[in-house]
Amino acid sequence: TGAISSLQRQMEIQETKLRRIRSEKEMLQKQLREQELQLQAVSDKFFSLTEEQKQEEVMVMMQEENRNLQQVVMEQESQLAEQNKLISELQETISQLRAEAVTTRLHLLEQKQAQKEIQSQAEALQHKELQTRVALERISTKFERFRSKIIQATFSMEGIQDPLGELTDDQVLEAMQKIFNERTEFQQMLKNKGSR
Repeated sequence: TGAISSLQRQMEIQETKLRRIRSEKEMLQKQLREQELQLQAVSDKFFSLTEEQKQEEVMVMMQEENRNLQQVVMEQESQLAEQNKLISELQETISQLRAEAVTTRLHLLEQKQAQKEIQSQAEALQHKELQTRVALERISTKFERFRSKIIQATFSMEGIQDPLGELTDDQVLEAMQKIFNERTEFQQMLKNKGSR
C-alpha cells in the first residue's frame, strides 16, 4: 500500500509538471504567433510605403527589426522543441509509474490470496490436530484399559506376587514372560510323562 501511495504521489508530481509545461508551451506558441503577426505587419507596412518613403534609413531599420524578430522566432521554436521533448519524457515517466502501480497492486492481490490460502491451511491443520488429539486420547484410554487387564490377568495367576506400587511396562512384560516360560516348561513335562 505504501509503494502504491508513493507511485501515485510521483505520478501526481509528474502530471503537475506536464500541465505546467503544456501551459508554458501554449504561452510560447501564443507569443510566436504574435511575433509572426508583428513581422507580417512590418512586412505589409514596408510594402505599402510609396517609393519616396523607401529610403535607405527605413530599409536598414526594418532589416534590423526583421533580424531581431527572426532571432526571437528561432529562440521560441527552440524552446518549443525542448518543451515537446520534456513533455514526451514526462508522459513516458507517467506511463512507467502507472505500469508500476498496476504491477504493485497485482503483487499485493497475490500476497493477499497467498495469505488467505495459508490461513485456510493453518485452520485445516488445527482441525486435524484437534482430531488427532481426540483419537490419541481415545487410543490412550483403550491402551490403559488393556494394560490394566493384562496386569490383572498376569498377577492373578498362582505363584505370582502382587506388585508393590506402580508397574512399568518392562516389569509387566517380565512377569508375562515368566508365566509363559513356566507354562512352556509345564507342557513339556506333561508331554514327556505322556510319552513314557
